[in-house]
Amino acid sequence: MTSAGGSGPSETATMPAAQTPTAEDIAERFLASIATGRRVDAPYTHWLLENCVPEQSIDDILALPFPAPSLGGVSGKRELHNATRKYFDVENRARHGVCAALADAFQSPEVTGAITRHFGPDLAGSYLRIEYAQDTDGFWLEPHTDLGVKLFTMLLYVSRDPSHHDLGTDIYDAEQRRVGRSPFKPGGALIFIPSDITYHGFERRPIQGVRKSVIINYVTDEWRAREQLAFPDRPIGG
Repeated sequence: MTSAGGSGPSETATMPAAQTPTAEDIAERFLASIATGRRVDAPYTHWLLENCVPEQSIDDILALPFPAPSLGGVSGKRELHNATRKYFDVENRARHGVCAALADAFQSPEVTGAITRHFGPDLAGSYLRIEYAQDTDGFWLEPHTDLGVKLFTMLLYVSRDPSHHDLGTDIYDAEQRRVGRSPFKPGGALIFIPSDITYHGFERRPIQGVRKSVIINYVTDEWRAREQLAFPDRPIGG
């Protein structure tokens, strides 16, 4: 359409804003990624998945208005920075559509049932905990197992920075010797069931910008920090 007195367009076409994928969209994509995932049995059983969530969900996570916290020269354990950690908790589920959609997907019977069938943990009575991790240069994690009140661990990588290709999770044997590193690509994930040998961590190496990931756990009722949980009053299967 042109105006009567000129040759230019009278209005500018605008692209519609991309919509946040629903919990059902995320669940469908995650179930498909399970079916195509790769199981690795050494040094302990773990799984490597790709395309775990829709591309738009990754964009929405990266757009969350959470500043990357300062390390203050201290690293080695995430709990050293408990005051600045971010979760897809009750408050953030109410504020941000992607937090609500991801939490609803991983709370759903379809996803929790598939996790039990494919990976083995009995999640009945457990609680969903989702942390948004933003790691900057100087970050490192000592080898640890997650054994205790965590029944399931999924490390979902969301950074799109090409320089982050070597920033995957480091995998160790029972003697805590590094034997591998998970691929680090947006939408990829490392999954394992915590045991006394599931040592993993992050060897210190340069990080350009911010290394971003989402840590998904199901924890037992003994988890004390209830404010971190996505649904503190709704156990799985309850």
